[in-house]
Amino acid sequence: MILLRRLLGDVLRRQRQRQGRTLREVSSSARVSLGYLSEVERGQKEASSELLSAICDALDVRMSELMREVSDELSLAELAESAAAEPAVREPVPVAVRPMRSVSVTHVPPERVTIKAPAEAVDVVAA
Repeated sequence: MILLRRLLGDVLRRQRQRQGRTLREVSSSARVSLGYLSEVERGQKEASSELLSAICDALDVRMSELMREVSDELSLAELAESAAAEPAVREPVPVAVRPMRSVSVTHVPPERVTIKAPAEAVDVVAA
């Protein structure tokens, strides 16, 4: 099960560590107890929107940026979770195969080749 509070805590911790700041510095700036901030970062406590706003202000990070990063993490976690739930052996997917047709090259200048097939024409431009 994916817990949003854990993903949020991980992102907050990374933001703080990117800035080279300590829990003490951020908790003081956000006016949040060091222990509580630590529990939020470890995903043990749910942070209110007011608390998140104070932490974002202390980190000088927009809440929308924080939430976007959390959303990205959540998407990856959901993909990993669904991949783990799928059966290990997959059935082959049938693919429609068109029969090959012969083609003729009608003109070959050095910079352009035109290939004409019975139902379509493809231009190939040399680099």
